[in-house]
Amino acid sequence: MVKYTIQRLLLALVTTVIILTMTFFLVKLLPFQKPIGQDSAKLAYYLHEVGMGFVLDFTTPQKQYGELLWSYNDPNTGIMHYFYVRPTAEQYFAWASNVLTKFQWGTSTYISPNVDAMVIIGERLPTTIKVNVWSVLISVPAGIGLGIWAALKKNTMVDHVISTFVMIFISVPSFIIITFLMLWFCYSTGWLPTQWPSVTAPLATKVQAYIVPTMCLSFGSICGYCRFTRAELTEVMSSDFLLLARTKGLTKAQTVTRHALKNAMVPILPSILSEVIGLLGGSMILESLYGIPGVGRLYITALNQKDYNVLMADMSLYTLIGLISGVFLDLSYGFIDPRIRMGGKK
Repeated sequence: MVKYTIQRLLLALVTTVIILTMTFFLVKLLPFQKPIGQDSAKLAYYLHEVGMGFVLDFTTPQKQYGELLWSYNDPNTGIMHYFYVRPTAEQYFAWASNVLTKFQWGTSTYISPNVDAMVIIGERLPTTIKVNVWSVLISVPAGIGLGIWAALKKNTMVDHVISTFVMIFISVPSFIIITFLMLWFCYSTGWLPTQWPSVTAPLATKVQAYIVPTMCLSFGSICGYCRFTRAELTEVMSSDFLLLARTKGLTKAQTVTRHALKNAMVPILPSILSEVIGLLGGSMILESLYGIPGVGRLYITALNQKDYNVLMADMSLYTLIGLISGVFLDLSYGFIDPRIRMGGKK
């Protein structure tokens, strides 16, 4: 297990480097957008320090270090500043060097000019976690409960009704669900706020704002857990050891609670643990449509406004979450079921 864990972590590290490298060069293919801020000279200096594309030249404006983007005359000092594009490869190595040696991801050039990218993500991350925590607390017990009910009522009307609703909600895209929820509960009836409230909004409004995103995130998870639990429990209940338990005098309820559920939870619990880690990821579509100030909406905003530093920092967060979830999912099987040993010899 130790050897397997080390191998998976090293593979995750290599995968992270590959993904971020590809993202960096693809992002640099986007059309450039001039940064804004209170101090353009200082902003360019910080961009130069983190290697995200610009060099500040005070003395030799004739030196064509790269494509001249624009010039800036500081009204306080009267000094002319010249902004040039640095070669993409040089930008990448400078950016990677600052990330690895100083853990500096650069400053925002548009969303919050001159503010560190990781500071911006740290401000948005708690909101994303809060919304997703509520969805997990609702979807896990509801999905597993419906799955157990459907398995115990296999091939009955209850099973058919649950399976039908599960297939419907799994097939409908999430943006359709949230659009319908917003149209019905927010705009038509006016029961809930149409957008995420501000920090100065009343407490009741802030509580109501969690209803729509929680419902939207819960539907898909409930359906997934329900279908997975039903399939696993149905398979376990048809096993020979449960028939043996019944012949020994155990009731159906006892065999289900003592044996069937315990064995059926082995593949289900790791998926729950993995989803808990995935709380940090958020939902780009949901946060954008409902105006939630989370990391998902931040990613879309940074991409549209070409805020390179924030975009790369947010992309690294999504990459790290996805890879850690995969590693943790594989390792959790061995902890939940001692018979499973990842990486062992046959």
